[in-house]
Amino acid sequence: MSEHTSAIFFDMDGTILDWRSGMEETWRAMCEKHCDGTYDPAAMYEAIRSRRDWFWSDAERGKRGRMDLNETSREIVRRAFADSGLTDFDVAHSIADGYRQERMSLLAPYPGAIETLASLQSRGVRMALLTNGEAANQRRSVVRHDLERFFDCIVIEGEFGVGKPDERVFRHALVALSADPAATWMVGDSLESDIAPAIALGLHSVWVDDAGEGLPADGGLGQAARVRPHRIVRAISELL
Repeated sequence: MSEHTSAIFFDMDGTILDWRSGMEETWRAMCEKHCDGTYDPAAMYEAIRSRRDWFWSDAERGKRGRMDLNETSREIVRRAFADSGLTDFDVAHSIADGYRQERMSLLAPYPGAIETLASLQSRGVRMALLTNGEAANQRRSVVRHDLERFFDCIVIEGEFGVGKPDERVFRHALVALSADPAATWMVGDSLESDIAPAIALGLHSVWVDDAGEGLPADGGLGQAARVRPHRIVRAISELL
């Protein structure tokens, strides 16, 4: 962290909270738990994964989907059932609902994440939390993990009306913190939603690559020249 840093904006899911760990295992477990004998659990898991990748590959579907994750999971599994020639959508919904409930119970901060936020706060760094998603679900995560105490500004898509990468989200946080873009960092795991708009607004960008896979060849957007974060970390604890 630079001595000239006056504010840091953080994404939440995939940056502070680890939503990826255990995801595949949970889908597999739900396919097995709710199997009624009409499908092979391993094959159904693959069908769900394929439909899940299809669903989130489209920006407009993704925007709709993140505003109602419960229904999105149900839709993904229904489509996987239909792909497999199955019509018992009650079972499909049981798989989806079980998955959502289990994922919420397992969602937790990355190791060292809370300590990092506390350390930054103790140094007088002003912080904002910028997260996409439905209001109730995201606010529940903020409260459950006691994140509000760290942030001077919290912008939740479902509450604010628009989400990242819309520049209004970032501009609102800059005004709320009276922050100079040149002395502000944006830390997040999405090249499209977090890093690209931060660069466009003149913020210092930090991409969280928790998988350690490195930047895609096209920068994630087909705009390699623009989407190049100033710094890459595996976890936000590296900011210290």
